[in-house]
Amino acid sequence: MKDSSPRRNLYRVAILGLLIVSFGALCFGRTASGSIRIVNNSTREVRNVYLAHVDSDDWGADQLDNTIPAGGSSTIALSWDQSQVKVIAEDQDGCFLTTVVVSGDSSTWTITNDTAKDCGGSY
Repeated sequence: MKDSSPRRNLYRVAILGLLIVSFGALCFGRTASGSIRIVNNSTREVRNVYLAHVDSDDWGADQLDNTIPAGGSSTIALSWDQSQVKVIAEDQDGCFLTTVVVSGDSSTWTITNDTAKDCGGSY
């Protein structure tokens, strides 16, 4: 009868390595989820909402199915790979308004006529 302990040890090491890699992926690759309710208390219509990393200009696709009229609101689901997400709203004049939220929470962003906006600068 042959001794199969080296082969058994190899299997054990391979399984242990797979478990370590899987655990690392679970710890570091988690996606935070939550939502943001955007309340439009301004006189402008919000036509688009985008998400981006806080320190980057990597805007994703428009998150709105419909516009947010003056006096209206919309809730957007957040599923993000970092602890914070930049939320960018574009109004009817092409001006951009931004806020940063914690992506694992549910929060509210109220846009008013006094909310700072960028109507021509670069992001």
